[in-house]
Amino acid sequence: MPPPAQRSRAARQPRSASLPAFPWDSLADVTALARAHPDGIVDLSVGTPVDPVAPVIREALTAASAAPGYPTTAGTPALREAAVNALARRYGITGLSPDAVLPVIGTKELIAWLPTLLGLGPDDAVVAPELAYPTYDVGARLAGARIVRADSLTQLGPQTPALVYLNSPSNPTGKVLGVDHLRKVVGWARERGVLVASDECYLGLGWDAQPLSVLHPSVCDGDHTGLLAVHSLSKTSSLAGYRAGFVAGDPSVVAELLAVRKHAGMMVPTPVQGAMVAALDDDEHEREQRARYEKRRETLLPAVRAAGLTVEDSEAGLYLWATRGEPCRDTAAWLAQRGILVAPGEFYGARGTKHVRIALTATDERISAAAQRLTAG
Repeated sequence: MPPPAQRSRAARQPRSASLPAFPWDSLADVTALARAHPDGIVDLSVGTPVDPVAPVIREALTAASAAPGYPTTAGTPALREAAVNALARRYGITGLSPDAVLPVIGTKELIAWLPTLLGLGPDDAVVAPELAYPTYDVGARLAGARIVRADSLTQLGPQTPALVYLNSPSNPTGKVLGVDHLRKVVGWARERGVLVASDECYLGLGWDAQPLSVLHPSVCDGDHTGLLAVHSLSKTSSLAGYRAGFVAGDPSVVAELLAVRKHAGMMVPTPVQGAMVAALDDDEHEREQRARYEKRRETLLPAVRAAGLTVEDSEAGLYLWATRGEPCRDTAAWLAQRGILVAPGEFYGARGTKHVRIALTATDERISAAAQRLTAG
């Protein structure tokens, strides 16, 4: 018989066993089909930036590179101040203090670990939209909490969750939640002592509707109690490779996250913090990046419609949420035959089984190639 320690290890279930399969690992067949196209693949499946990082940001990264010591978990005063100022200029968020901002190692990291950092467990429920970024579900599972999919408060019945995620503009649908909806969620959560975390990484990419932050005074009346807003520089500044994001909101919650993250060594590298300051202080490069995505949307959207797909929501953000009224894997295969790789809607929830998510994150040349293939029949 093996020693007790070995028996214990053998009986223990690996953490990965409690997690869903990584969705993109299932795209091997359609990826191969799309790659076989004579003019090459147009990969519109993952929202990863392809445009160059602005020189002002790269220069700041270099200038901060002589940093032999450990960075501070809280972030430099310059970074926290830059975040406060940028949120005010770009999104009309007022009343935020620098100590209510905390840099994170990319917002996927924060979302994946937020329930754990908050001390949630089996007795707690985490609410995420019915169609949602898969990491909300993963974060709840990592903490051992229950995940509840709901788009309206009435779906929750009498239960009181510990955490509610909002995502506007939505990934994958591009739907924008109106001010009345946001106010209702905030009021409901405050009556019950529920924390609201709003994933706002697409906030600056409104096309047919103007998104609002949960921290905007028209939503929360200037009171950030019980509210967190999660912001990424991956989309606005093409800094996905830098892993640069931050969370802002209720100072007491931010302080609790800081205290735990200090113990866990969750620190944004000093050069990246310097680059983030430059990105947050400079609005010109952000406007230029937004214009690139707008141009790509104007090229791709009519072509998708001309190919017979119906585009729903897609008011903002980096994706077109489209359907041919058939199983999403069939649509993905149909597009792959034309060399276009997309994400099946089932990745994001049961309501997505007849949709695909088409990203705008490809070069102008590849977006034009996709449009030509779609309109060629």
